[in-house]
Amino acid sequence: MENKSNKDNETEGGRITSEMLKLRTGEFDLESIIFLKLRGLGLYELGCLGACLNLERLDLSNNNITHLGPLSSLKMLVALNLSCNRISSLEPLASCENLQTLNVAGNSLCGVESLYCLKGLHKLESIRLRDPVYNLSNPLCANGAYRHSVLETIPSVRVIDGERVSGCGSDLYHLCKDIDNSLKRFISNGTVEGSGSSKPWVEEGYWDLKPTQSTIIEETYKQFNDVLQECKELSKKADDTIAQAERALNIRHEPNSYVF
Repeated sequence: MENKSNKDNETEGGRITSEMLKLRTGEFDLESIIFLKLRGLGLYELGCLGACLNLERLDLSNNNITHLGPLSSLKMLVALNLSCNRISSLEPLASCENLQTLNVAGNSLCGVESLYCLKGLHKLESIRLRDPVYNLSNPLCANGAYRHSVLETIPSVRVIDGERVSGCGSDLYHLCKDIDNSLKRFISNGTVEGSGSSKPWVEEGYWDLKPTQSTIIEETYKQFNDVLQECKELSKKADDTIAQAERALNIRHEPNSYVF
């Protein structure tokens, strides 16, 4: 276990040094470091971190970092956690060509244009800009349509804020997006009345079974309702499981785990 004096030395000045990295990892050569967790150390400057050329997973969350310059040399980086810092520009990450997972929730990214530098990262599949569990966000998330803008900006992304928006399991996201677009068209055409007078999407009784319908259609409706009910039950079970997992994680926090 590290003693207090070592702890003080490695975080002195809030700057990453080679001594600090060697002390925390036990490696004598910075290029030998593959996994690195520097969470909650009050860091301001990344210092010599760019010398860790073979680094694949890096956790810099809960610090005071503003500039990411040294990260531009980390070509092998696969997963990066920068949550809860003071970052307003991601430009240095443009050269992290192997990056697949990026967490920047709880920073100062003000607009989707701050993500343009990530367009060339064709392996980037997951990005987190907002984390409601820990009440972390970015100014750009104030726009309700930011996820759609992110997906247009970085086409390779499959998961935004932990929610799959492309590929298998993304149907709900696209359904909601289509509904939003339809509502916007109605509003722009002036077909939606003012507040307090909104009408249902379909006429009353639209979903009711008609006496003249065939038994095939009746059976189809029945199956549809059965599947819908099953989905609701699965959703409830999933919510319960997630809640239990979150409580367990809060109770049994493992300081040596890599959380991305």
